[in-house]
Amino acid sequence: MEVMFDRVAGLDVGKASITACVRTPGESAGRRRAVTRAFSTMTRSLGVMRDWLVAEGVTIAAIESTSTYWKPPFYCLEEVMDVWLLHAQHMKAVPGRKTDVKDAEWIAQLLEHGLLRPSFVPPPPICRLRLLTRYRDQLLADRTREMIRLELMLEDASIKLSAVVSSLKTVSARAMLAELIAGERDPRKLAELAKGRLRSKIPELAEALTGSFDEHRARLAGSILRRLNLVEAALIDLDDLVEHATEPWAHQISLLQTIPGVGLKVAQVIIAETGGDMSRFPSASHLAAWAGLAPAISESAGKRTPVGARHGNKWLNHMLAESAGSVGRMRGKNYLAVQHARLTKRRGHGRAQVAVAHSILVSAYWMLKRDEPYHDLGPDWRVKRDAQAHTRRLVTQLERLGHTVVLDQPPAA
Repeated sequence: MEVMFDRVAGLDVGKASITACVRTPGESAGRRRAVTRAFSTMTRSLGVMRDWLVAEGVTIAAIESTSTYWKPPFYCLEEVMDVWLLHAQHMKAVPGRKTDVKDAEWIAQLLEHGLLRPSFVPPPPICRLRLLTRYRDQLLADRTREMIRLELMLEDASIKLSAVVSSLKTVSARAMLAELIAGERDPRKLAELAKGRLRSKIPELAEALTGSFDEHRARLAGSILRRLNLVEAALIDLDDLVEHATEPWAHQISLLQTIPGVGLKVAQVIIAETGGDMSRFPSASHLAAWAGLAPAISESAGKRTPVGARHGNKWLNHMLAESAGSVGRMRGKNYLAVQHARLTKRRGHGRAQVAVAHSILVSAYWMLKRDEPYHDLGPDWRVKRDAQAHTRRLVTQLERLGHTVVLDQPPAA
């Protein structure tokens, strides 16, 4: 097999140690020389490893993406050579040879023959932005889990507040819960704390707030609310940090927000995960596959087997799926809403969300590539397209029978 790279290094990375295998031309023609060494993952040891690789004349190194352990050696080596971050599925080890040394040798052999593909690693400003947006997403998930715990605890005490109010996060619901925890047990007094349009439901609130809420549950609910307050305060600070970090991409973010269902946070995540530079992706289809919004392909003996969507960037496709869900509630106001409704009837809600998320990402690709806002095709675009295609089919059939067809244009409205 042809050698594509003469001097390569394969790195098997763990939490505490790194095994590096260097493959270079041997003394005799056609032979390869392999040297394997182990290093600690501490900063000084990484510098020693880098100096050794440079002394060996290594021009390209490959690292398997193991959790976050790959980051220190990657950032240490990228200043002096090309470094490829590898997806684990692209370099499955030979069965029966599972050791750190064998893994490093296998990576180096695949690399020297050009059998690996590097993963996308964004520049440092985007990496810093990713840390913020991903941590914000984790805090949002923490808030959701705490709200679920609070609701389940209230249900256990026969407090049906969530059946009347839209959310336990509202000002009225928080005020009622605060008084309930403080010791107030009169349902009517608690219901009188409702504000705005919720005051029209005071009788229902009084009924919902009648239950067996005791001191033990009050302490538990107070603990949950304190954690919620801390999470919400952290989210406010993070929103400010993300907004400041995304200032260089303010124009791109404003463009992305012209897509139906894409708000500020979704636009920020799109920039943080893709880098905003669409030249890194050969096509919109490549971007969709990288994000995990394109179906995987499994074909053997001419038969294709459906295998669902492939694994991809979970942070990006999660936010795009939420955007698709909001588009589905727009009730036919635009092309994406009509697409969601049509696919929901045929394939179900889950597949419809994935398909609309795919459409949103493809639109974002071309918008950022061409630097232009979103142009909606209109809710009746598919009907017009199908009618035009049907007309062309009928004209073709008549012409095959020997007829000459002349279509009259309808008068303008």
